[in-house]
Amino acid sequence: MIQRRQRRVPPEIPTASMADIAFLLIVFFLVTTTMYQDKGLSLVLPPVAETKEVKQKNICNIWINAKDEIVFYEPPDKITPVALGVLGADIEARLRANDKLIISLKAERGSTYRMFVDVLDELKLAGATRISIANPE
Repeated sequence: MIQRRQRRVPPEIPTASMADIAFLLIVFFLVTTTMYQDKGLSLVLPPVAETKEVKQKNICNIWINAKDEIVFYEPPDKITPVALGVLGADIEARLRANDKLIISLKAERGSTYRMFVDVLDELKLAGATRISIANPE
């Protein structure tokens, strides 16, 4: 007797539930993954209270211009440029001379965020606790 060869049907992978499995994997990874959130700068803001007049001698104005140069401004027209490396020592000396000193930091629109953060770091390392971040005029 002659046997007929039966054609073998190649096995198939069922793809009907493939979309369901892919969707479940996406949902699983979305739920279990933690997203990194930038914490930013940690600043302690004072509570809202009455504004009181501060004497000009108790204010130290620091400007960061568009070229990332640091400048001390003392009214009426005294402008003193200062390097970032010297800023900390200068602020320490001013804080020793006047314990009520408030530092007003102003940055122009063209200045870099890195320079602003570097100046804030120098102020904190120098021991400044009263720092005002102001809009440039």
